[in-house]
Amino acid sequence: MKILVANLGSTSFKYSLYNGDESSLSLVARGGYERVTDYGATIRDALSSMQAEGHIDSVDSIDAVGFKTVLGFEKTGCVAADESVVADLRASAELAPAHNPAYANGIEQFAKEMPKAQLVALYETAFYQWASAASRRYAVPKAWYEAGVRRNGFHGASHKFVAERSAELLGREDVADRVRNLYVGGHESFEGQPLRVVSCHLGGSSSVTGIKNGVAIDTSMGLSPQSGLPQNNRVGDLDSMAVTYVMKKLGLSIEEVERQLTKESGLLGLSGKSNDVRDIWEAVEAGDKDAELALDSLVYGIRQYVGSYMFQLGGLDALVFTAGIGENDTGVRERVCQGLEDLGLKLDLEKNANTRGEETCISAEDSRIKVYVIPANEELVIARETSRFLSHNK
Repeated sequence: MKILVANLGSTSFKYSLYNGDESSLSLVARGGYERVTDYGATIRDALSSMQAEGHIDSVDSIDAVGFKTVLGFEKTGCVAADESVVADLRASAELAPAHNPAYANGIEQFAKEMPKAQLVALYETAFYQWASAASRRYAVPKAWYEAGVRRNGFHGASHKFVAERSAELLGREDVADRVRNLYVGGHESFEGQPLRVVSCHLGGSSSVTGIKNGVAIDTSMGLSPQSGLPQNNRVGDLDSMAVTYVMKKLGLSIEEVERQLTKESGLLGLSGKSNDVRDIWEAVEAGDKDAELALDSLVYGIRQYVGSYMFQLGGLDALVFTAGIGENDTGVRERVCQGLEDLGLKLDLEKNANTRGEETCISAEDSRIKVYVIPANEELVIARETSRFLSHNK
């Protein structure tokens, strides 16, 4: 089985071609385009390139296309990417303006270019559909909730991968098997010994998720990717009254407030220098106090969510770092884990300092709570879920 994973941005298109089934998928080809103005032409060019390079015999050789759709009002989970999905993405585009229109357009273009392929959408919100109502509701009027104002959660593919892989590393195949079958088999009751994991997806966009027995109980992002931790240039958590206050105090329009919250806030707003943690570390080492504040705020936010989920879970078996910062920033990992020995978490400083981008356990031998670095692989997750969807919907 050949599965094409399409990663669509407002002006970008990246693809990964996999071959095999859900248990043995191998990467065959990868490519990408920037400054895309015509998705149809770009898709045709990508398909021609894969054919010319011998990865596919024809367009019809590809069995399915998987999409990492972000957010919908009416849909979640892993579903057929049909006209109803396109309509759902467009209806909720205001909350994900950089992604939803691109995926809606891309799905339509793929349907035209590859009419025989099964199109599958894996929503980023899918991993959170079984979280409790208390964790998903805001304290707003019911009409707001019915209009879509709720805590959705994002980075679902990444956190689901961590849930499955951490269970495997901890020798809990019962939990790993449960995670594999969440979207095709549903959320079934679990009678085994509890497995409690906190997953930290830290990158340009960051979130923390609490996971019990392979299922998310809560996550730091809410209605949109604006919330939670300080993002690269997005604000993170903010008191809602701040918006109306600065509009009156600084004379800002709602459009300007939105621009500043999405373009000039987060780590960039705190540091005043950069939204890249590598640049911020350089400024910290040069004695820049604003850069130090940006780094401290990020670490503080991560620890705040980790502590909250540890309490909700009733303890912790593993803390996992993933994505660009999580996999490569030894200093952030060390600061997050600092001073937690009395809670049963002890970092191996040497292992941590020498771990960048590879799967490793970086906790000390006598640490009760395991600490892992697990590289993110969202494309593989989408390919696996697409394969499972096809297998269960023949």
